[in-house]
Amino acid sequence: MTATPRAAGAVICAAALGAALCAAPSLTAPGVPWTAVALLACVYAVCELPGRGTGRGVPAAVGAGSFFPVLLAAAFLLPPAAAALVPVPGALLGAMDGSGTAPWIRRAWHAAELALATRAAAAVYAWAGGATALDAADFPYVLVPVLAAALAFGLALGALDTLIRASAERTPPRRGALRPLAPAPHAVHGLAGLMMAVLWRSSYGPVSALFVLLPMYISCWIFAQYHRERAAHRATIRALVHAVDLKDRYTRGHSERVGRASVLIARELGMPEGRLETIRFAGILHDVGKLGVPTRVLRKDGPLTPEERRVIELHPEYGHEMVRGIGFLGEARAAILHHHERLDGTGYPYGLAGGSIPESARVVAVADAFDAMTSTRSYRRSRPVADALAELRRCAGTQFDPLMVGALVRAVEREGWETAVTSDEPGSLPAPQRGSAGADRSRSG
Repeated sequence: MTATPRAAGAVICAAALGAALCAAPSLTAPGVPWTAVALLACVYAVCELPGRGTGRGVPAAVGAGSFFPVLLAAAFLLPPAAAALVPVPGALLGAMDGSGTAPWIRRAWHAAELALATRAAAAVYAWAGGATALDAADFPYVLVPVLAAALAFGLALGALDTLIRASAERTPPRRGALRPLAPAPHAVHGLAGLMMAVLWRSSYGPVSALFVLLPMYISCWIFAQYHRERAAHRATIRALVHAVDLKDRYTRGHSERVGRASVLIARELGMPEGRLETIRFAGILHDVGKLGVPTRVLRKDGPLTPEERRVIELHPEYGHEMVRGIGFLGEARAAILHHHERLDGTGYPYGLAGGSIPESARVVAVADAFDAMTSTRSYRRSRPVADALAELRRCAGTQFDPLMVGALVRAVEREGWETAVTSDEPGSLPAPQRGSAGADRSRSG
């Protein structure tokens, strides 16, 4: 269990006290609809419970955000102080992720921040005249207070999240690790909460309001499954890259950097966002075939014999066979197989030339050579970035696609590039060799 920093503890205590003060007036105020408070609190608690059975590090099928409409419906139906009570039981009973802080502390914070956000939404809704508009079924004018309340809910959650992250990580609030507020999801939650509130007050009663949650639950479950699948994909790739790094100490970290350089090229070429991840996978996994190459060959300190070089040159085919059945890699599989082809047809394994080389392979080839030249290894020093770019330009048209080289040059000149030492062994290094970019890749594959 990880100790909670004092600043974060102070923020949690202040939030809990603030939530209690916000809800306290409901205990003495006349006319509070306690039945509605209890029913909405039960609905939200039941919605939170499915995630409690998930194991450590395994995400729940549906996140709590799927059920924010319940809290917003409470903000539309109840007095502000009473609305603040609705999320508390569910937040205290709901699932927590596998982080190190004590679960009861995280649950207390979750309950406090949701209570404060719900109270803020209810106050804004009342201030904007929402209750009057809803009672009169005054559409579409009721949408103004509804959307204002949803925005206040999102802003309150965002501000509290930024504050707790900044206090826990001891960084200024402006550097809090939080994505900017996305109004669209909160607007959808607000509209769903409005539908729940209208049905709740209709002749069909509270039970009919639950049907609003069903399509949201299904869509969010599908969304969560998609993210779970993506997480599994990333775990698969991390395991493969880790295995390569353990086997080949000369290129440790090389795969991740090639993936990053490949994305720089692809983005500079204007490839769609959906394709960038595949190109990154191609760069990261381009050397996975080294798992099939004998370790003694990969770790040899001296020059490679012709027979050893032929063995190394089999790694693209080994890699392609290893990932053949991984469907989500798509065109990355072709890049793994062909990233050592040359534009003039003298590469391997098949001697493809020009446009017959897959585009993804031409991207990875440039990224691979660039990182090989700019990384210090035990058998040679790195080249300066400017020299490496000049070498790529010199080899453009024969070894590399000039379009890919130009894209990398522009991206690196604009964004810069951090070089790395990937050797495990310190000591004297020979001076860098001036040759083709392919010569610099003799150990990088």
